[in-house]
Amino acid sequence: MRILVVEDEPTIAKAVADRLSAEGFAVETAGDGPSAVARARETAPDLIVLDVMLPGFDGLEVCRRVQAGRPVPVLMLTARDDETDKLVGLGVGADDYLTKPFSMRELVARIRALLRRVERAATLTSSAPEPVTRLGPLEIDERSRRVRRDGAEVHLTPTEFDLLACLARSPGAVLTRAVLLEDVWDWADASGTRVVDGHVKALRRKLGPDLIRTVHGVGYSLEAQP
Repeated sequence: MRILVVEDEPTIAKAVADRLSAEGFAVETAGDGPSAVARARETAPDLIVLDVMLPGFDGLEVCRRVQAGRPVPVLMLTARDDETDKLVGLGVGADDYLTKPFSMRELVARIRALLRRVERAATLTSSAPEPVTRLGPLEIDERSRRVRRDGAEVHLTPTEFDLLACLARSPGAVLTRAVLLEDVWDWADASGTRVVDGHVKALRRKLGPDLIRTVHGVGYSLEAQP
């Protein structure tokens, strides 16, 4: 599996690249926005570790450009524990994020979880039944991974689609953040519940605020029936 590490601080870039190489990954690196986009096009990585703050243009713009050309899992690195920054990152197609400083062990665990989820999604897509799931105003086609609301197509990132599909398999049922984290992201860690919340907010912006209900202290449910 090939990973592109985009980081402008040489010490961090080398440390991450060395650890991922030791874990058995083929690693490419880039140190600024333009070279990151170019390397992504040249090498077609299986996953990108992407710092937000970059020279040239930032990681958010890198994510937009890369995802427009070819969907790829993105793990964003941010120096600030700012909820707005993270929501923007998720909104442009990032799948997960880590706040600096982070442990190499956690970085590797997040990367492996993302790659497992991609493999599992590909298997589910190939084996999904042909009929479209219709829930209220939603149409969800797991085979083509397309979503429509009131007949209009809604563009979702891969993670947003997986989250919606998970909720749609049990409409009306309240799924805890831990269940969603394990089912969609394939890892269980209480610190990841904010990732779930961020993707739910992104889904609400695209689908409307009326479909996903928050059950405070518990989790979320999709309020749409067949």
